[in-house]
Amino acid sequence: MMSDYPHQVSVPTRWKDNDVYGHVNNAVHYSLMDTAINEWMISKAGFAPLDAPSIALCVESHCQYKAEVSFPDTIRLGLRIGKLGNSSVRWEIGMYRASDDALIAEGHFVHVFVDRETRRPVPIAEPMRTEMSKLAVA
Repeated sequence: MMSDYPHQVSVPTRWKDNDVYGHVNNAVHYSLMDTAINEWMISKAGFAPLDAPSIALCVESHCQYKAEVSFPDTIRLGLRIGKLGNSSVRWEIGMYRASDDALIAEGHFVHVFVDRETRRPVPIAEPMRTEMSKLAVA
């Protein structure tokens, strides 16, 4: 259910998102998940992707498709954190069709925070960690 996700954002599909089968291509789902995560990190946690001392690298991703969606549908994305580690975080995303609340897809990304230069894991910095804890599921 959308209410299971503390952060939510709506995104209209675009004409170019449809593939030859008449629905939104699977690569678009991944792009939307990545965008929702990074939009949250920038707008809610103050992440500065161009000059932060640490960056988040995706080490795992998954998407399970539940229903079709196509242009001109609007997709509602819900974001939560399933696991918050020392240097890693598992983001969980639910995607719903706005017109009827149908579950379109569920996915996750695992990010490891690393030093920008050395690419070695580093602890998730404050205030990012504090903000992330607000999205963590019990």
